[in-house]
Amino acid sequence: MAFPGCREDRMEDKTASVETATEDSCGVCGFSADGMSVRDGKVRRGEFFSNLLMRLGMSAGDAYLLSESCDSVFDVRSLRIGNRYEAYFSGPSDSLSGDDGRLEYLVYWKDKVSGVAFRCTRPFGAWDVSKSVVTEHRYADVSITSSLWNDMLAADVSPLLILTLSDIYAWTVDFFGLQKGDRFRVFYDERVCDGEVIAVDTVRYAVFSHAGEDFPAVMFDQGDGGNIYWNEKGESMRKAFLKAPLHYSRISSGFSYARRHPITRRVQPHTGVDYAAPAGTPVMTIGDGVVTSRKYEGAGGNVVRIRHNSVYSTAYLHLSRYASGLKVGQRVRQGDVIGYVGSTGRSTGPHLDFRVWKNGSPVNPLKMESPPAEPLKPESKTAFDAVCTSYGARLDSLSALPLAGEFLDLL
Repeated sequence: MAFPGCREDRMEDKTASVETATEDSCGVCGFSADGMSVRDGKVRRGEFFSNLLMRLGMSAGDAYLLSESCDSVFDVRSLRIGNRYEAYFSGPSDSLSGDDGRLEYLVYWKDKVSGVAFRCTRPFGAWDVSKSVVTEHRYADVSITSSLWNDMLAADVSPLLILTLSDIYAWTVDFFGLQKGDRFRVFYDERVCDGEVIAVDTVRYAVFSHAGEDFPAVMFDQGDGGNIYWNEKGESMRKAFLKAPLHYSRISSGFSYARRHPITRRVQPHTGVDYAAPAGTPVMTIGDGVVTSRKYEGAGGNVVRIRHNSVYSTAYLHLSRYASGLKVGQRVRQGDVIGYVGSTGRSTGPHLDFRVWKNGSPVNPLKMESPPAEPLKPESKTAFDAVCTSYGARLDSLSALPLAGEFLDLL
């Protein structure tokens, strides 16, 4: 039987049906809940830790003492609205009056895996707890029919895989331009808690197929702390520039010298690419460089400009705000967050206007090419080829099966 904290089918607060906890909770929480009743709930808006304890039946004095005694384990100010908790009660419960008995323990979950348990009777105490997480090896085969997100869901594959793939293929695949018939085949690991995927840990081997051409990505660690993803030729998947400055979104306006402006209605050049995305979406620099400007620029709104080298520079327009601590003259690394999507300046809605210059002239970011970096060491070539051959053979054998986009547990 699963730990009660992992159950999602109970009602909350005083309307919850009281259940009897079992010994299964002992290993997770660090206390014996045998014979106790347990009630799930969520932290309410404006609720402090002491308020929560008193709502669950503790006196104001005891709530204060527990708050004071747990400060070395848990900062009561970090209580978050909507986070789940389980309250354990002993003694008789009265469903008519809503009295569950005496509060013995409270388990507050900081996220889906880790939490803090509190002893709510003297001597008061607190300790960290965590649920069991299992790493499972998977194979996914997904073909694009509508969108990568929808097709992942339809194939019963966690969409969290999209973020990992977009990081690996950021320098090779334009995730904003995927077409019907494109295909991903992937060996990967995912972390699972109570049957729910909480993270995609590692992509071992992947092949993206587009227009009859395959683009493999192989995980191979040379042990030097550098790049670990390569194409089949042993060239680094990491290139000088990212393909896009933000994660999964859509292009709302392309590069053009004759675009009719949506506000002024005048035909004028738009030497950038507009990425429509929710306000607050993190915006990343596409490459290493130095911040040359960080200011409000009228129609462009809040703008960050970066010089990458003697040839390339980029600009990020209409930001809602800048990354904390970002300053002119600061060096940034590829993938660093430099701001957040907004609608400042002359804008019809939240989006990022992204611009690139090569030798001072604007270029289309979607057509910009970048050479590979960090080549595979010659002494690693034999071991690398063996990894490629092994995964390639497994991929060929699995591709012959009628998986139709489903995933296969390879444990």
